[in-house]
Amino acid sequence: MELLFFSTAFICGFIVFQMKLPPLIGFLAAGFILHAAGYQATPLLEQLANLGVTLLLFSIGLKLRVENLAKLHIWAPATLHILLSTLLFSGVMLLLARFGLPMFTELSIETSLLIGFAFSFSSTVFAVKVLEQRGEMSSVHGKVAIGILVMQDIFAVIFLAISTGKIPNIWALALLVLLPLLRPMIYKMLDRSKHGELLPLFGFFFALLIGYQAFEFAGLKGDLGALIVGMLFAPHKKAGELAKSLLNFKDLMLVGFFLSIGLNAQLTGQALFAAVILVAVLPLKVIFYYVLTNLFRLRARTSLLTSFTLSNYSEFGLIVCALASGQQWISGEWLAVVAIAVSITFIIASPLNVHSNEIYVRIEDFLCRFESSRRLTQELPVVLNDAKILIFGMGRIGTGAYETIAQNYPDVVTGVDINQESVEKHRLKGRNVIMADATDPDFWQRINHSNVQIIMLAMPKHIQNVSALEQLTASGFVGQVSAIANYPDQQQELENLGVHTTYNFYLEAGSGFADHVTEKLT
Repeated sequence: MELLFFSTAFICGFIVFQMKLPPLIGFLAAGFILHAAGYQATPLLEQLANLGVTLLLFSIGLKLRVENLAKLHIWAPATLHILLSTLLFSGVMLLLARFGLPMFTELSIETSLLIGFAFSFSSTVFAVKVLEQRGEMSSVHGKVAIGILVMQDIFAVIFLAISTGKIPNIWALALLVLLPLLRPMIYKMLDRSKHGELLPLFGFFFALLIGYQAFEFAGLKGDLGALIVGMLFAPHKKAGELAKSLLNFKDLMLVGFFLSIGLNAQLTGQALFAAVILVAVLPLKVIFYYVLTNLFRLRARTSLLTSFTLSNYSEFGLIVCALASGQQWISGEWLAVVAIAVSITFIIASPLNVHSNEIYVRIEDFLCRFESSRRLTQELPVVLNDAKILIFGMGRIGTGAYETIAQNYPDVVTGVDINQESVEKHRLKGRNVIMADATDPDFWQRINHSNVQIIMLAMPKHIQNVSALEQLTASGFVGQVSAIANYPDQQQELENLGVHTTYNFYLEAGSGFADHVTEKLT
C-alpha cells in the first residue's frame, strides 16, 4: 500500500515541479487523489508522518538560539498576531453564522474562538521547506519567520497540554535539570560520532528517544521535547552538519505527512464551501504579519518576505481541531474544512514565495512610505569601502577563495554572507566580511559597486546564485562574474544568464586537488 502512496506522490510531485512549484503541492494533491480513489492513511504512513514532523522540529531546534526568541521583534509580533488572528477568524465565522451559512450556524462563541485559534497558526513544515529550497534559512526574514513559528508552536503545545489535561510529572523537573548538566558529555558524544553513519543515528536517538519519548514520559508534548533537545545542540560547531545528515530522512518522511493530510480529509460540498470562504480571509492574516513586523523596525522587504513565508494555514490547526473533535467540542466535518483550507493556502503561498522579490520591486515605493526610520543592527546600510573583488557566500568554497586571493591582494577583497553568526566568526579571524542578502533588491540599491571589478557567486543554493545574478544585472554591473554550480545543467543556465566563468564543484574539485598535489611536488 505504501508503495502505491509514494509512487503516486512521486508522479504528482514530479509534474508540479516541472511547473516551477514546490513538489509538496504535488504530494498534497496525491493524498486527495488517493482519498478520492477510496484509500485511507495506514498506520505506517501515519508513523512516518509523525517522525517527519518530529525530525523537522529537531532540525529547527538545531538552528535556533534561545536569545533569538527573546528578541522583541520576534516574540511581540508572534504574540500579538495570535491574538488578533484568533479574534479576526472568530468574528468572521460568527458573522457568517448570522447569515445562516451551513456549518457556521452550529458554532458558539467558544467554538468559534477555538477554530479561530487553529487558523491563526502558519505552517512550520511549509515555511522551512520554502526557506530551505531558496537557501534563506539564515536570512533576516527567514530567522524572523522561523522565530514566529516557534513561538506559535509553543502556544500550540501549551494549548494541547491544557486541553488534554496533561500535567507534567516529577520527571519533567528532572529533565530540565539533567539536560543542561549532561550537555558536556552529550557534546563529547557528538564529537566522537564523527562524520559517517553514526551522525544521523545520533540525531535519531536524541530527537526520538531523548526528545520525543522522554518528554512524553514526563507528561510533556513529545514534539516540544524534540525542539528543545535540538536547541540544546544549537551552539555546537557540528549542529549544521548534524542537520544536513538528517535532511534526506526528514524530507522523505515529510512526504508521508503531506500525503496523510489529503488521505484524512473528508471532501464534501459544505466543507469545500466553508474552506474557500476562510481562505478568502487569508490576505487579512498576511497584512497583520506585515504591519506587526514592520511596527517593530523591520525593513519593508523583510516584513513582506516574512509575511509571504507565513501566508498559509498550519498543520497545527489540524492537530488542534482533531483534539477538539475528539472532545466533541466541534463536529468532525471541521477537520475536512481545515485540511482543505491548509492545502489551498499551500498552493497559493508557493508561487507567492517564488515571485516574492519581483512583487516587492513592483510595490516597493508604496511599502517604503510606511517603513520605520529606525533599523535593526542586522539591517543597517552596507559599506563596501575600496573592495574590487566581492565574494558572495562565505562557506567552505567562498572562504577558500577569499584566503587564496587575500594572500596576494589582501586589501581589495571583501566577503559577503547572509548569516550574522558566520560574519562575526570571519571577522574574529581578521577577514573583511560584511552581512548582506545578495538576493535583496535593496542591497544593490544601497551600495556603490562602481569600483568592483570581479564578483564571485559562491552561495550554496543554485537559486540564490541565479537570483543574485539577476539583481546584479539589473543594477548595471559591468565587471566579471564567476559562479559555482553542482551540475552541468546549472553551469549552462548560469552562462546563459551572462556569467563569464563557472566552476563545477563536483567535477573540478578533483582537478583542483591534483593541482595542489602537483604544486607541492614541484
